[in-house]
Amino acid sequence: MTLVAGSYEKFIWGFSLKTLKRSDSETLTIKPLFSYPSHSAPIKSVAVAGPVAASGGADDAIKIYDLASAAELGSLLDHAGAVTALAFYTSPLAPSLPRNLLSSSDDGAVCIYDADPFVHLKTVAAHRRGVVDLAVHPSGRVALTVGRDSCLAMLNLMRGRRSFSCRLAQEASIVRYEPEGGERFFMVAEERISVHDSEDAKLIHELDAPKRVLCIAPAENGLLFTGGEDRSVTAWDTASGKVAHCIQDAHSTRVKGLVVFKKSSDGQNSETSNFIASASSDGVIRIWDVRMTSNEKPNPLAEANTKSRLTCLAGSSMKCEFLSFFSLYDIFFLFFFFFLCPCKSKRSCLFSYPCSNVLDVFNHSTNCTFS
Repeated sequence: MTLVAGSYEKFIWGFSLKTLKRSDSETLTIKPLFSYPSHSAPIKSVAVAGPVAASGGADDAIKIYDLASAAELGSLLDHAGAVTALAFYTSPLAPSLPRNLLSSSDDGAVCIYDADPFVHLKTVAAHRRGVVDLAVHPSGRVALTVGRDSCLAMLNLMRGRRSFSCRLAQEASIVRYEPEGGERFFMVAEERISVHDSEDAKLIHELDAPKRVLCIAPAENGLLFTGGEDRSVTAWDTASGKVAHCIQDAHSTRVKGLVVFKKSSDGQNSETSNFIASASSDGVIRIWDVRMTSNEKPNPLAEANTKSRLTCLAGSSMKCEFLSFFSLYDIFFLFFFFFLCPCKSKRSCLFSYPCSNVLDVFNHSTNCTFS
């Protein structure tokens, strides 16, 4: 498990979560991987997928990192404004292999990159003013963006263009899809969180937090974790629209980032699926066990203090080892695609036709338009 955080002081921080086994118990620790000033301006967004991480800053640049070697791989300089949001897309059959990277900026555009290698594919004009946040559907076919023009936009990633836009009653600051199928999405405007149906954007629930919400993290089983100026970590039941449980005063300052660790790709249950990480503006990162939230004052399992003003947090449940970059599912998927597809340019074909399962690969091999 890895965590990556960005700070106002231009520093990028990398951490690895390790379990230390003792004679009678196990202790979770946060081990530093790297920390250095990677940008020339404050870092505004970070994203992690498997052993790859990316950060976007107010210097209009995107930095790419290899977590296995704790090294910076290079920069992407295709925006003309501060990079406000980043999102990786990974195939369900290859969860440890990022296929695409999407970035949004204050210039109102969304850039789409191939993630192997990192090549700029297209820039889509999404908003008239700056883009605040973006979210990629689990299928990889569409993405949602919210902007400073108080609009919600949908991008067709198959065609590389904006397909829909509507004006909101209030400017939204965060948008996210739920991880299980993407049947619903969430938007945040100040202290209000709205739950919408992905098919027609119909409003399902409105959740009212006591203070402004600064970060959210959708989890499995219909839970949504939120953090913000109330300094607490709250879990909402999106089916009923009520609070499931809450960690009161999780930090001494406002919560700026949340990460929910998912189950391992092999389908086996693990202790990490019950962990959630939170970061505050005073530089503290804490790991919590959601099963302990019934206690009046749960104690964090582990803690790290960066002594900097953190602005964002991202993480992955994958081990940051070289061999974990290709899982058995990755090899299976790539073998079928590259040996069955008759394309001359398989890279263009893989992006234009994102096969989500083996059946898609078989169908595509007989109807390929890139031959």
